[in-house]
Amino acid sequence: MMGLLNQPALFYAKNRLEIIGIRYFPWTVFDLLGLPSGKDGLRILEHPVARLQSTLNESIQAGRMEEAIIQVKQYFLDARSRIAIDSMLFKAGVAMRKANGTLPVSQVAAAAHATVRTLERKFRQSSGYTVKDVSGLMRFEQVRNQLWLYPNSNLAGLAHELGYTDQSHLSREFKRYSGTTPAAFARKAKKGKQAVSNDFVAFIQA
Repeated sequence: MMGLLNQPALFYAKNRLEIIGIRYFPWTVFDLLGLPSGKDGLRILEHPVARLQSTLNESIQAGRMEEAIIQVKQYFLDARSRIAIDSMLFKAGVAMRKANGTLPVSQVAAAAHATVRTLERKFRQSSGYTVKDVSGLMRFEQVRNQLWLYPNSNLAGLAHELGYTDQSHLSREFKRYSGTTPAAFARKAKKGKQAVSNDFVAFIQA
């Protein structure tokens, strides 16, 4: 489980690697885990979620992956039931998700019935990031998914559709989050799995 990434996450393993990924909205994570907000890099801590390890390991070793996923899901549903919903952040999140991160901060604030200053303060408290940071990641994900599925997509058209200033803006932001240019990423996708390498795994999110 990781927070907002500004570069690819690389995993190295011998023989077999199995991952249960937990995807969460950035503005909910600190409340969900009961941690203080901030973005001070890697944290080493003992957390109640670690108690799942032994039961998850037992399920995974026995090949019962679906059972392990149900256990993780139930843990976080229980954790979610113990925290109050912040209606402002909820409304802001709905607006951002619906627009795939293309809304200006002022319009996100209007959708949340808040001032920009208040929204930004609460957003930073709940995620450690600004509304603009998270919106940028949402837009990047849309471009990445589109290029992975449809590598012949027109970059200038994508830039216009997703609210980038121009194609150069899209390329700079894409490289910031992925470490490569959208054109290079599309070429790899176009060549298919055999050109990317057998060890490469892409996690595509809608």
